[in-house]
Amino acid sequence: MTTFSVRTLSAVLATAAMSLCCSAPALADDVPSNSARIGLYSVFFHVKADDLSGPYVPPGANIDAQNVNTLYLGYVRRLSSHFDVELAIGYPPLQKTEGKGPAALGSVPYNGQVIATARWLAPTVLFEYKFFDENSKLRPYIGAGVNYTAFYDRNSTAQGNAVSGGPTKLSLTSSVGPAGTAGLAYNLRGHWNLYASYSISQVKTKLNADTAGVIRTTHISFGPQVFIASVGYSF
Repeated sequence: MTTFSVRTLSAVLATAAMSLCCSAPALADDVPSNSARIGLYSVFFHVKADDLSGPYVPPGANIDAQNVNTLYLGYVRRLSSHFDVELAIGYPPLQKTEGKGPAALGSVPYNGQVIATARWLAPTVLFEYKFFDENSKLRPYIGAGVNYTAFYDRNSTAQGNAVSGGPTKLSLTSSVGPAGTAGLAYNLRGHWNLYASYSISQVKTKLNADTAGVIRTTHISFGPQVFIASVGYSF
């Protein structure tokens, strides 16, 4: 083989090798980097709270939170073939709080009665690890992150006012705490996927109830456990 032929063949092989090397990232670039999700957000509370304290509060007066369902919205950014970051949020539901403890406070029914309502906004950021490769139809994942919960539209109900002895203003401190999740992603076809996940987070707050200057307080740990079923589109 002539020197010219050797040089020509070497150049062709080098060009081919460079083409193959460059083609691998191109395949990775074909995988969508973003995903938008929508679905059902079911929250089950496991409330632990101190008994209410303050003037005219009998021993054992406590509170509980009703479970809620709301709309789930999520945005997921692909970091690599195995790592994602998710921003999850639920449409702020009307959260109802019940009295727990004595059947009545004085002559006013208490246990099981809705005494307050509020809405909460609880964005959660999760860093997630996905198992299996990106060609798998079913991919389990786990994640950990942080939750922020803010309460607004806090109102004492007519029953709550009766229990407290008059119109009552409520305040609830915001909460920041750890969160974790485990779930499954199933590829329907192309860019469409189904998701199911179970999540927990730490949400704690201090409740102040002000009835004409009479203050009652308690510290609450909501212990929310969340099930999400959603559909997502990757782009």
